[in-house]
Amino acid sequence: DYLGIETLLLDGDLLYFLVAMRGARERQDVDRYAQCAAAQYALIRGFGFARHVRTNVVEQGGLWQGDAVYTISSSLPDGVKKLDAEVVAQDCAENGIPSV
Repeated sequence: DYLGIETLLLDGDLLYFLVAMRGARERQDVDRYAQCAAAQYALIRGFGFARHVRTNVVEQGGLWQGDAVYTISSSLPDGVKKLDAEVVAQDCAENGIPSV
């Protein structure tokens, strides 16, 4: 169960996402939920790319929470963990993962 996304603009292109879910199989499920939020947010703001900065995941009593930081940009950013927002958002929609 996807329980919601909170978004906070930290600075111009730096974003913070807090996601919560139940029934995650592993940390990667929470990471993916945050990634879907970042991709859709980038598209809403008119940007085509995002770069993952960090994600912290905790699980307590079956509730999984992740807080993630991403940057968004109009051109392909430097870094190892970058994503094409349109491709990721489409994949999220096809897999039933909600976003912002």
